[in-house]
Amino acid sequence: MISVHDADPMGVLGRLTVFRREFHRCLTARGDALFELADALLCGDGPVRSLVELSLVGEHRRGHGSLYAALNRGRVDVDRLRTALAAVPVPRAADGRIVLAVDVTCWLRPEAHTSPQRVLCHTYGRGKDTHIMIPGWPYSLVTALETGRGSWTAPLDARRLAPGDDAASVTAGQVREVVARLIAAGQWRPGDPDIWIVAVAGYDGPRLAFLLADLPVRLLVRMRSDRVLRRRAPLARTGNGRPPRHGGEFIFGDPTSWGTPDAESTTVTRLYGTATARAWNQLHPRLTHRTAWTSHTGTLPIIEGTVILLRVDRLPSGAIAKPVWLWWSHPQATTAETNLLWQAFLRRFDIEHTFRMLKQTLGWTSPKLRDPHAADRWTWLVLATYTQLRLARGAVADLRRPWERPAPPERLTPARVRRGFRHLHGKAGTPASAPKPSRPGPGRPPGLPNHHPATRHDVHIVTSTEPKDSPKKPKKSTTPRPRRTG
Repeated sequence: MISVHDADPMGVLGRLTVFRREFHRCLTARGDALFELADALLCGDGPVRSLVELSLVGEHRRGHGSLYAALNRGRVDVDRLRTALAAVPVPRAADGRIVLAVDVTCWLRPEAHTSPQRVLCHTYGRGKDTHIMIPGWPYSLVTALETGRGSWTAPLDARRLAPGDDAASVTAGQVREVVARLIAAGQWRPGDPDIWIVAVAGYDGPRLAFLLADLPVRLLVRMRSDRVLRRRAPLARTGNGRPPRHGGEFIFGDPTSWGTPDAESTTVTRLYGTATARAWNQLHPRLTHRTAWTSHTGTLPIIEGTVILLRVDRLPSGAIAKPVWLWWSHPQATTAETNLLWQAFLRRFDIEHTFRMLKQTLGWTSPKLRDPHAADRWTWLVLATYTQLRLARGAVADLRRPWERPAPPERLTPARVRRGFRHLHGKAGTPASAPKPSRPGPGRPPGLPNHHPATRHDVHIVTSTEPKDSPKKPKKSTTPRPRRTG
């Protein structure tokens, strides 16, 4: 295992100090106020419930007015901050490769009628465990995963999805930029193992593999259980006409169409019992000139990959264990690779711990900001704060509660590292200058009403793949057929 605690001539405190100085240089307007806001986020006691409470933290030496002014009128050099995040040592898998996870999480703003660029975000578990669409700002995050069980990841990039954005195209461009920055920072060199990209079923795996074919990456994406893929076309030509482009069907819901697997592995685990993974090579979806492939000119490509079926005896929560279908962008997989791939997919769920840490402890989605650009600045402050917590691992004391178990420094959770960061703050120093004394402005005269109310904005529900004049979708069938196209 290669972690962020590898031998470094600068040490933990040196790497933290260098990153803090570079982070301060990325704040090009109202930088001192933004930097002290991030310090207050690092050194606060307990979860963050509101922005104004951060102005009471000792590390925030300015008034609460400068806090809001910094978020509304400050500036962050996002490109430089992305480069700084890529320069921080990233965690790696057991074989030394980099594993990245991509996912979308939402900043819900259902009552923010004066906030622009809101879209309907998919949520689950609200009400009676149903899928509900709630207005908000969706953010696409790319994070590096660690090996083994844990709640740490390394966020490398975040991007807000604007109305009309194609999630696959945005994610492909985002991953391309992250990989380019990792290569420029020396995190990946020619001859190193390919970078793995792990995603959930909401992503179009074959399309992402087609868009990222020129990069040293391999994609591992979960697929729905109603998919139908195709085998290679037979070499022997039968009858007249043009030769076929697709072979026989591989129906996920029909075991009689599977045939003999090309690789199979069985592993006994502590949490899931016996885990059995079977792989079938050289399978591809049958693409059509619809949805994401509408603008594609010429013949549609044949995107081959490996399909992996994972079955386990039980789940840790006690729920029924359903089979998991995975698609790997390489047309062949050995038994050893199949065993590594499904374990890498399980590590993807560590990103859920990061989302919970960002939202529930660091208060990422707690502020009631109106401007989405201010929300972007706050998002980058939160990511920079989390990166500092990751760099401080192993250098802070474990200030555990009486009911918590002792843990070695390398096993501390992000929340427990934040609890002891205040004692490390003085050693790391601060590049922010001391505030100058000033008097508050007069504000609005008493009794004078606001004659310029804020503009109210509608929620966007139209995406780039669904034109405005498209007809209404028919009702969902109670007996759906398997999806035979990509």
